[in-house]
Amino acid sequence: MACSQFEYVKQYETDDRMLPGCWIVLRLDGKGFTKFCELHCFEKPNDVRALCLMDAAAQAVMREFQDIRLAFGESDEYSFVFPRECQLYGRRCSKLVSLVASCFTASYVRLWPQHLPDTPLAATPLFDARAVLYPSDRALRDYLSWRQADTHINNLYNTCFWALVKSGKTNTEAHTQLQGTLADYKNELLFSQFGLNYNALPERFRKGSVILRQRVKHVKQTADGRSKEKERLEPCVLHCDIIRDHFWQQHAELLA
Repeated sequence: MACSQFEYVKQYETDDRMLPGCWIVLRLDGKGFTKFCELHCFEKPNDVRALCLMDAAAQAVMREFQDIRLAFGESDEYSFVFPRECQLYGRRCSKLVSLVASCFTASYVRLWPQHLPDTPLAATPLFDARAVLYPSDRALRDYLSWRQADTHINNLYNTCFWALVKSGKTNTEAHTQLQGTLADYKNELLFSQFGLNYNALPERFRKGSVILRQRVKHVKQTADGRSKEKERLEPCVLHCDIIRDHFWQQHAELLA
């Protein structure tokens, strides 16, 4: 493009390249999702359809951006991890944040009919995003451990809260009864009053979703009608503990 008298405006653009040598984590959160969930009558405390939709949107993001090493999701949030050496879009913060957020949101809308076919989309889903840098493997693991611990804390509370509400208590009464209580109390409440063993609930609810790339076998038909098996890396959803060392030992390539 030829230079013009207006080109000086480019000098107002800021350089937002993120520090090299650090893990990049982009975390997305749903905006106003409490009302969004109520509007679409999501099941409480967990709606499997909505959680699967979040996972599917995250998988779509990982297919679009091959640099992403792994992702972790719970409720209406997802974190995407880019490796230290990532040079995608020159590590420009605004570029990465806006593209990942828009890809996730567009995928969420596109995939909605597949996961909630009987529930028309009645409002525009919005997701905000931020980028955070972590300088070490330990800091990255601690971040992901924090998010998984948050998943457990929130789900234990929500499971108790909605059990109380469904039993006849008001929202205020349920909140008051649970306020300031510890995990032991909540576990005992669920078991003694509702016959629920919290540890027997699906791991998806208690531990969230981890997405990493794994080799998946695909059968392809050749031109002569024969079946040929091929392997390719696909973003796969797991529900497992990522706080303890076992996960990281089993998937050592993630921190390589």
